[in-house]
Amino acid sequence: MFSLSSCATRVVARPGTVTVIKTPPKNYKIVKVKGKRYYFWNGTHYKKTRRGYVVVRV
Repeated sequence: MFSLSSCATRVVARPGTVTVIKTPPKNYKIVKVKGKRYYFWNGTHYKKTRRGYVVVRV
């Protein structure tokens, strides 16, 4: 008998809501944290994506 089931499972966690900002304000700053580039304004770090800028925890 041949079984196609597997013991491995894949869990993907997705946040409930993600805020995407299309354009940053003029006073943003580019900062590097551990070699990665982030955009900083209004006390929050953002990461650039294809859709816009997303809030991240650094």
